[in-house]
Amino acid sequence: MKRLLPALLVCLFFVQAQAQLTPFEKSSDKNYTATYAEIVSYYENLAKQYNQVKLINYGTTDVGKPLTLVVLSRNRVFDPALVKKQDKRVLLINNGIHPGEPEGIDASMMLVRDLLKKNKLPKDVVICLIEVYNIDGCLNRGVSRINQNGPRAYGFRGNYRNLDLNRDFIKADSRNARAFEKILNTWQPEVFLDNHTSDGADYQYVMTLIETQKDKQNPILAGYTSKTLSPELYTRMAASGYEMTPYVEERKATPDSGIVSFLETPRFATGYTAQHNIISYITETHMLKPFDKRVYATYDFMAHLIDICERDHTLIGELKHKADEQVKNQTSFALNWDVDWEHYDTLVFKGYAAGHKTSEVSGLPRLYYNETKPYTKTIKYFDNYKVTTSVDKPVAYVIPQAWEKVIDLFKLNNIVMHRLAHDTTLDLQMYYIGDYKTPQRPYEGHYLHSDVKLSPMQMKVKFYQGDYVVYTNQAVNRYIVETLEPQGVDSFFAWNFFDSVLGQKEGYSDYVFEDVAANLLKKDTSLRKKLDDEKAKNPQLANSARAQLNFVYRNSPYFEKTYLRYPVGRLLTDPKLDLQ
Repeated sequence: MKRLLPALLVCLFFVQAQAQLTPFEKSSDKNYTATYAEIVSYYENLAKQYNQVKLINYGTTDVGKPLTLVVLSRNRVFDPALVKKQDKRVLLINNGIHPGEPEGIDASMMLVRDLLKKNKLPKDVVICLIEVYNIDGCLNRGVSRINQNGPRAYGFRGNYRNLDLNRDFIKADSRNARAFEKILNTWQPEVFLDNHTSDGADYQYVMTLIETQKDKQNPILAGYTSKTLSPELYTRMAASGYEMTPYVEERKATPDSGIVSFLETPRFATGYTAQHNIISYITETHMLKPFDKRVYATYDFMAHLIDICERDHTLIGELKHKADEQVKNQTSFALNWDVDWEHYDTLVFKGYAAGHKTSEVSGLPRLYYNETKPYTKTIKYFDNYKVTTSVDKPVAYVIPQAWEKVIDLFKLNNIVMHRLAHDTTLDLQMYYIGDYKTPQRPYEGHYLHSDVKLSPMQMKVKFYQGDYVVYTNQAVNRYIVETLEPQGVDSFFAWNFFDSVLGQKEGYSDYVFEDVAANLLKKDTSLRKKLDDEKAKNPQLANSARAQLNFVYRNSPYFEKTYLRYPVGRLLTDPKLDLQ
């Protein structure tokens, strides 16, 4: 027995070491990504072995599974309020929003184990990590991403409702999104990372990077990310053997024509987090590079990000506080942006020569990249955006309680709201929807409105006991303004939350209203003049009896005042309301 004991101990150590290997590491070709069951089992085993990790479930996803958050805390504090009280930073990492892009899933499993096993958890940063966000798609395992080099099986992009969850953050149609928003607004991270895989052009880099577009980001945070954090991440990744470049979105057909900085509007994860003044990144590993390199690059990026956040934890906290205070007092807010094509930067880019050859499918010319002809050249980088639409915030918005989804999302996002103590007639600014464009086909379950034209009017409107008043003196003012202003690119109006106001409810029978309209024109000389003037300018109106009758109706006291009236009011002054 004495002679067998060392051998047994060695055997036990080997079995334990093997048990801590991820499914990716166990695979002989490193071209395997963990299944949902393997992910859950792996983290449950880690949580049993180490007391510095805790698994917390937040709600359920559309497929009925709980969304699990892995929390890593060096001093074993897992209460988010106490974490903030101890002045710790919080880093939130999201994986598997598109389960066919699983590098973050496998890299995070290894990283969590290594941080725990080597006792390398940061002292002043609590790491919150979502095992897999789109559980629905992860369970729908197959080979649908034909343009990707491994792994040999993976999840599906859409969730159980066939929603692309990285287009769902503002509208929050999925239970996944609502669970995510609960996590974010409970833990209130200062830094956020979302792990992805790219598609598009071919080039030499294993990883590209999206950071919150600097002209859209809060300027206090943008100064730090653009001058300190991002450059250091690029430097450290190059030293790790994974040189990066900004995400490749070509200006024209190929990258050598120039690339354009990606504008992540609030429908996207990092666009949504930017509204909460959170420093945000998206890693995009290159689809054609071997899967193992993509996983290890993601591992290294997360390790570097954690290290810098630990080093700069005090500064990051101070900047977040300053950004929140600045946004509380900010008066004007951007709603839409466009690329500034006249002003651009340059960067050194490592690509592959592009060319055309005859397609074996169609017999016509097709694009290809020649990996035997790598190049390094300076290209244009269009990294500047200009504001195309902006608005001055009101003192407060008044939201009728009837719009339940708006209220629910505001509660989920920790918006401070008050309720009217009794029925109240308010003198405030209301918008009338003048015009808008809507596509013929749905996008992510909605017919997204754009190019919205508004007619603001100061008027008295009756609101009711229990209606909501939202003052714009909050750190989340960007979320408030960008969702409630109809012209916003991802406003609630754009996403059809208020479409019922676009339908007229009352009308008239021509033969009945003819006599009423005639009497109106006899009594109201200004209405008669308005009709005559319009007929003189508009021959179509002059030649249509029905159009003239409708003109009189729309300009009469009988026409419904709520038709095309956006229901959210804007208080431009503070009338000192009686609030619950």
